[in-house]
Amino acid sequence: MQQRVPELSLADYTHGGPAKREEFRVELMRGLQRYGFIILRDHPVSMQLLDEAYSLSAALFSQPEETKQRYVGGPRGYIPFRTERAKNRSVPDLKEFWQIGPERTTNTSRGLTEPPNIWPAQPPKFKQVFLELFGALQDTGRIILEALAPSLSLPQDFFAPLIDDGNSVLRLLHYPPVPADADPDSVRAAAHEDINLLTLLVAAQGAGLELLDRDGRWLPVETARNNLIIDSGDMLARMTNDVIPATTHRVVNPQGPNVSRYSMPFFMHPNNDVLLSCLPACIGTGAKYPDITAGAFLEQRLQEIGLLKK
Repeated sequence: MQQRVPELSLADYTHGGPAKREEFRVELMRGLQRYGFIILRDHPVSMQLLDEAYSLSAALFSQPEETKQRYVGGPRGYIPFRTERAKNRSVPDLKEFWQIGPERTTNTSRGLTEPPNIWPAQPPKFKQVFLELFGALQDTGRIILEALAPSLSLPQDFFAPLIDDGNSVLRLLHYPPVPADADPDSVRAAAHEDINLLTLLVAAQGAGLELLDRDGRWLPVETARNNLIIDSGDMLARMTNDVIPATTHRVVNPQGPNVSRYSMPFFMHPNNDVLLSCLPACIGTGAKYPDITAGAFLEQRLQEIGLLKK
């Protein structure tokens, strides 16, 4: 029988009675442990906002290459096609993207100097819409972590002070049609795990996302375009001693028409000075990973995937 990633209603947690809330908590933990992924419907991010964001993303990437190159800025702004590679891979992924971090009037990020955001002159309303989307996804991620905490024998508000600096990243992804000169080993996104605590992925416009399930099989992850796809990353895996593993996933090249694919993952990070230590309830026979701050771990991983120079 074909396995499917569990689909949960966030409204069961935010507006349900005690039984519904508890059922959501249990199924959230079970889904992340079994698949590392869940599909989330009935979330607070409006469909109008998502539609507007996708329209602006397509308009951004349709601009001439020389225009986009004006906004190359390392971890912020435009990252050109074939720049990023998966960890331990020598060939680049077949994608271009734009990264947005928290918008600050002063640098409040603790433990690591943060680059400022870069905003394009066109399309109109770009900054306004994506800052609104950034805030809505950060708020949704905060609810997910709140619901997850009791399953890890933690107070419900445990994660709140760990993420209060808002040190997350919204990535606008464009996978263009695969070019004729692409390296035969290159794919849109090679197999990898995410770096962060949680990823909230706005359901993509175009197929191709697959996860590697616990039985070693690649499982397509598809859902309605108003849903979010949630997956657990390396930082959460370190803190839970792999009780919640980071799941390997990829984006394969198109099997049908060779057309663009658009996606918008929101990488939810803890504050940079948070120590990624094994949680007491997860320690078992001993911690698998040495303690490291979230900022140092992020810096290390960005170097490994080619987004930060050593």
